[in-house]
Amino acid sequence: MIRVMKRSLLMLAIISFISVIALPVKATETRCGWLQNPTPKNWYLKDRDGTWTISQQGKSPPKGMDTISISDGKEVVLTNGNHGYNCACLNVVVDSSRMRIITIQGGEALPLSTCREDPNLPKE
Repeated sequence: MIRVMKRSLLMLAIISFISVIALPVKATETRCGWLQNPTPKNWYLKDRDGTWTISQQGKSPPKGMDTISISDGKEVVLTNGNHGYNCACLNVVVDSSRMRIITIQGGEALPLSTCREDPNLPKE
């Protein structure tokens, strides 16, 4: 009886270990495109794969949200008071099934011409 219990516990431990190492690892990606802040607390990144939601009014922002701002860029297009867009690359972790950015680990503003001349990006 004790031998059977030990074997069962060992099998349970092995299965638990395998399931933990099989979990997908969230890797950091660099995504470049139009960083948009059209209205307060609403942030998006439009890149070659589509529109990624960064933050929406009334919802919790992703970790690292405080590291980005359109006003940090030298070239900003204002479309609504202090809100608008610029061209940027962000180092992020994403949830690709929901097109959401879940962590921002940094990034940099780029000249508007970089996005304007990229044939893979939508026109702004």
